[in-house]
Parts: sequence; C-alpha cells; structure tokens
Amino acid sequence: MGELNWLSAAKLSRGFARKKFSPVDAVRDCLAQIARHDTAIYAMCHVQEKAALEQAKASEARWNKGEALGPLDGVPVLIKDLLLVKGWATLRGSKTVERNQPWDQDAPSVARLREAGAVFLGATTTPEFGWKGVTDSPLTGITRNPWDLSKTPGGSSGGSAAGVAAGYAPLSLGTDGGGSIRIPAGFSGIYGLKPSFGRVPAYPLSPFGTVAHVGPMTHTVEDSALMMNEISKPDPRDWTSLPYEGRDYMKKLGKGVAGLKIAFSPALGYVDVDPEISAAVKKAVEVLAGLGAEIEQVDPGFADPGPCFRILWWCGARALLGKLPDEKKAMLDPALADVVAQSMAITPEEYFEAVRERGLLGSQMRVFMESYDLLLTPTLPIAAFGAGLLSPADEGKSKWVYWTPFSYPFNLTQQPAASVPCGFTKAGLPIGLHI
Repeated sequence: MGELNWLSAAKLSRGFARKKFSPVDAVRDCLAQIARHDTAIYAMCHVQEKAALEQAKASEARWNKGEALGPLDGVPVLIKDLLLVKGWATLRGSKTVERNQPWDQDAPSVARLREAGAVFLGATTTPEFGWKGVTDSPLTGITRNPWDLSKTPGGSSGGSAAGVAAGYAPLSLGTDGGGSIRIPAGFSGIYGLKPSFGRVPAYPLSPFGTVAHVGPMTHTVEDSALMMNEISKPDPRDWTSLPYEGRDYMKKLGKGVAGLKIAFSPALGYVDVDPEISAAVKKAVEVLAGLGAEIEQVDPGFADPGPCFRILWWCGARALLGKLPDEKKAMLDPALADVVAQSMAITPEEYFEAVRERGLLGSQMRVFMESYDLLLTPTLPIAAFGAGLLSPADEGKSKWVYWTPFSYPFNLTQQPAASVPCGFTKAGLPIGLHI
C-alpha cells in the first residue's frame, strides 16, 4: 500500500472493516517506515518484525470472518520500554537491568491492548528508568526529534513520541511522572494524555511513587479515546487504581467547547515563556473563545512547587538505585548517578514536609477547579533544544526539573492533563497547548 503508516487508528479500523486493506498491509508499511528512518531517529530499542506480522495475519483472519476483537484489532502500537511486555526484555534504558530473567507478564495497559488485538511492533526508547525530560541513555544512545534531528524529542516517553511523529505507528503507550508524556508530545507535535492518577492501572507501580501515570500518545484525540476505552479497564494488580467507570471516551468527541468555562494562565504567574510560544498559545485560546468557550485569564495562585517535586522525585531515585552495588552504579547515566548521590542528603523531615506541601497544592487546585472546566497553559516555555543535552542550560542541582514548569505541578495534584499541538516556531519546531 505504501502509506498506511500515516493513517489514524480510527481510519485503519474502518478500512479493515470495509476490506479496503488489511492489518498485514498496515503493519508492513509501519515496519518499512521504521527501517527507513530509525537509524537516524533512534526511537526504537526493540523491533519484533516476525511476531508483528504473525499478529497481523491473525487479526486479518478475524476481520475476514467478521470476528474482530474491537476497533483496535490489527492496529500497530509502540510500547515504552518501561512497561512490561510478555516475552520481551524490558530493560528500562539501563545497562543495570539483567536481560536473562523471566519476562512472563504484560503490564495492565499492555494486556488490555493485547486483548483488543492491537499489534505490537516493538519497544520505544526511554532515558534510564524514565528519570528525565529528554531521551538518551547509556543503553540506547540519543533519540532525536523527527522535525529536526539536531533537537531532542523530549522525554521520558521520547521514543514513543518520536515514533508516532515519524509515522512508525498511529498508537503508542507512554508514562508520565513529571511531564514524560506531555513534554515529548509538545516537542514532537503529537497529542499526549496523562489521565487522572489511577485511571489507567499500572503494574509494577513506579518507583517514583504516586506522581506516575500511564497514558496514550497519538496523532489524534480520537485515537487516544479509542486507547483509553481499552487501557482504562480494571486490573487487580494495581491497588491504587480508581474504580472502573466503563466510560466510552468516544462519546463526547465533537461536541465542542461552547459554554465551557476555561481558565487561561499564560505563565502560572511565575514562568518566563518564549514570546513565540506565548503568541501561539494565545492564538489557540482565542480559537476556543471563538468556538463559544468562556475564557478568563487567571493564575491558579500557587508558587512554583519545583522544590517539593524535586525532593519527592530524588527520593524515588534513591529508593530505586541507592542500594545498587558500586559496579552497577558505575553503569548508570552519570547525571542520574549524581541525582542518587544528591538524594542521600535529603532528610526524613524534608521528605514529609514535601508530602505536606503536595497535599496543600492538591487541595488548592481542587478548590480552583471548582470554578472552571479546564485550565490552559503552554505545555513548555521553550521549543525543543539540542539532542543529547540534559537541559537547555546548566541547572546545577535541579537537573531537568525547572525547564518543565507547566507539567510537574499537575503530577503532584494527580489531575488529568494533555498536550495538544497548537502551531510551530519560525524554525519549524512544534508548540504545545497544555490542558
């Protein structure tokens, strides 16, 4: 066929149903796109060509018999290398993970997609254990932005974002503990959703704690809704998950924003935002106003919770890696090893004070959102910067945290948040609107 890799999951599904093309055609086009481009982008750390074609043939047979498992049957998907996939070595971007061990479980979101008949093309790159907002690791090297190979796609779900942006597959799974879905969605020009904490069950739970979410990364909102219909289904292994709602996420698509009361905070009251990004985001907000939304420019009124987030995140790194033997610590990303070393100085009193501050922020945002349906900000205050850099400037002990000021506050509060493309810089780099 040649270009089925660029079709949305919804369009692929309709094509399968009408027998215009088959899952085998779609998977072949996706694999060909990966073969053409991934030696430059490095979004994939594992590709399972033979198994994917076998899955596609099984799906094709189901569609031909009128026995498709659902709209995602036969649709290609990419899985971030932090999520367990039965039969794959989930190495989490790290040389410290032992490859030769039983890989006999699917993570809940992976299991639900498998049950829906989705075709797994392979695993996408992540920084080591998903620890930072860009995507490079000692294991897989540097992942690059398809819009400009000299730039980062963001992270930590950078491989998933770059893979979708480059047309490897219409669907990908990401994780988000401080912006790791929304940062690369913003830098790579795709849609990324961090659902409410616990809405998508997770197992094993993130070592970084109750800031970590699992969610869809796609070209279209419709495709993410199709994914949410599956991955939000219950799994008893996640004791922190929310009760299953059985919601059809497709139901309200297309109903518009007329009558919604929307808060617009251009900078949360304290962020320095690039003027090009400010202008694009403001224009997007004006579009929503033109569609009938009631917009009020207002800040939520909290101070930057970066220090609070940093303590909680650094303590997660300490719990995960602090007891590694010295020979394994030497294998770590040097900047991550430095985070682990820094974390040793955090006292129990500081940790519990951060927990207290987080609770206050969550309460404040709950009260604020009583008055509004949505809060809008930029996804990021800057456009994508150089690939292979930890941050756009030397941040000392803060590492990656402070250049992502619009994302991590809403991991602390656990509320749903998404990045939607809303334009490009003059240099042709994507800009995201954060909702």
